[in-house]
Amino acid sequence: MDKNLALIYSYFPDLTEVQKEKLMKMKALYLSWNEKINVISRKDFEEFYIHHVLHSLGISKIISFKAGTKILDIGTGGGFPGLPLAILFPDCHFILCDSIGKKIKVINEVAKELNIQNVTTYHQRAESLAIEVDFIVSRAVTRMKDFIPLCEKKILKAQKNTFRNGIFYLKGGDLKVEMSEIKEKYQIFELANYFSPNFFETKKVVYVEL
Repeated sequence: MDKNLALIYSYFPDLTEVQKEKLMKMKALYLSWNEKINVISRKDFEEFYIHHVLHSLGISKIISFKAGTKILDIGTGGGFPGLPLAILFPDCHFILCDSIGKKIKVINEVAKELNIQNVTTYHQRAESLAIEVDFIVSRAVTRMKDFIPLCEKKILKAQKNTFRNGIFYLKGGDLKVEMSEIKEKYQIFELANYFSPNFFETKKVVYVEL
């Protein structure tokens, strides 16, 4: 077994055998598709489970989405953080959106191969997507002050989770200046408090209430 996959299993001891199998098959599927359509940096593949899967699952260390929660992944790229989260939360619905059709094609094929049934994809720009969800997730698509306007009209009023509806954003580095540019309430969670690999030393989950 890939040592990094074993590490994920250790961080998430409640994974079912079905969930473990889906995660296990994920790397080979992406490797195969990446040879046809480049969705992940080739030099990054050795660390696929740390840099992409575990990083995506970092959001789940902050919030455990309740059944029936709708989550939109804006600028999902190759399907991160949306697909790993969809495996972890099979009773939630994930909508993955990206403006690049080739990336959506890969996500659809990976989801089909892994029998991930709680995912819907959209090949369009986020600003043109008319949809309402409980939460929006993303991996460092742009500065927060530019990202929030893409999200504001897409957040449902009704609340069902421990956090009020809003954004969970995976970011890295020093965010003081960037977060000073917004007026919304926010919290920053250090992923190094949850995961030991050096990759997470500067990685954060930013929650913004909308």
